[in-house]
Amino acid sequence: MSNTAGQVIRCKAAVAWEAGKPLVVEEVEVAPPQKMEVRLRILVTSLCHTDVYFWEAKGQTPLFPRIFGHEAGGIVESVGEGVTDLQPGDHVLPIFTGECKDCRHCKSEESNMCDLLRINTDRGAMLHDGRTRFSKNGQPIYHFLGTSTFSEYTVVHVGCVAKINPQAPLDKVCVLSCGISTGLGATLNVAKPTNGSTVAIFGLGAVGLAAAEGARISGASRIIGVDLNANRFNDARKFGVTEFVNPKDYDKPVQQVIAEMTDGGVDRSVECTGNASAMISAFECVHDGWGVAVLVGVPNKDDAFKTHPVNLLNERTLKGTFFGNYKPRSDIPGVVEKYMKKELELEKFITHEVPFSEINKAFDYMLRGESLRCIIRMEA
Repeated sequence: MSNTAGQVIRCKAAVAWEAGKPLVVEEVEVAPPQKMEVRLRILVTSLCHTDVYFWEAKGQTPLFPRIFGHEAGGIVESVGEGVTDLQPGDHVLPIFTGECKDCRHCKSEESNMCDLLRINTDRGAMLHDGRTRFSKNGQPIYHFLGTSTFSEYTVVHVGCVAKINPQAPLDKVCVLSCGISTGLGATLNVAKPTNGSTVAIFGLGAVGLAAAEGARISGASRIIGVDLNANRFNDARKFGVTEFVNPKDYDKPVQQVIAEMTDGGVDRSVECTGNASAMISAFECVHDGWGVAVLVGVPNKDDAFKTHPVNLLNERTLKGTFFGNYKPRSDIPGVVEKYMKKELELEKFITHEVPFSEINKAFDYMLRGESLRCIIRMEA
């Protein structure tokens, strides 16, 4: 791979030229990595709902043309100036948020919200010089979340790259780049249920099911899945969910339903929908004295919720989390090892697979609510 180092690479990428229009798979130019950057050869990528949300451009400033994609697995092709902990041939997962290892957040054992590299959905260029590494016929093509994995080659800041076990199958562990780690870590690192405890999961999409998987790994005795879509209940059993509640089936608040089911409330709850009323329910359904509720879902920018202060005074705890409190470079290699040791199951999250040439099918599956994760193979 080193014979391309320092040169512009021409390769295929799926370019979004307009909001909501099918991606176009075509040849683009990918410039060499600059200071503290690495160029990756992407072998597999997958589609996350965040890609779809920004492709639709319904709730934010549109930025096009753009190359989306942020869940992927690949191999380092070349490194830029100053990069010392990665080298060509390393197997890696690019991550939508980063770890510079120098700021207060990175030096804190409690935080993973790097000052330099935390998620920025508006940025379409590289930090080093404010320019893009993608172009077509001289026209810049914008980056997405610093990763842009819907391309055979991409350039990423070194702080957003997790070096992993080369034996790990990239077509499985690539899903750990975003949603699965977010849900899993929300339970394992933040809610921290104990063996035999009761856990409620609000929202049974991919992130919620990963949170349920975390509860299963923790040895929870009851995992209650809460969702408005009853079609999700059967599949959720594979992830350890033992009981289901559809709020539409009751004429009282779902937190009251759960409290009655569990003698006063669950020990832990994890909210994965981003819906403000679900956030209230997730907090108010935990038991007084020791209950902990964790918010994972991203709300609309104008959302707010209220709860009576007595709910806090009665020793319930409300927490938030970002990317499951995992530090990308330090922690994600260890999550990959959990999979390698068969402590974590990833295959059940992967419901579909398409070749890169048919990437728009992955969008169709997600828009129809048929997929958890669709693997997109670059070489197919």
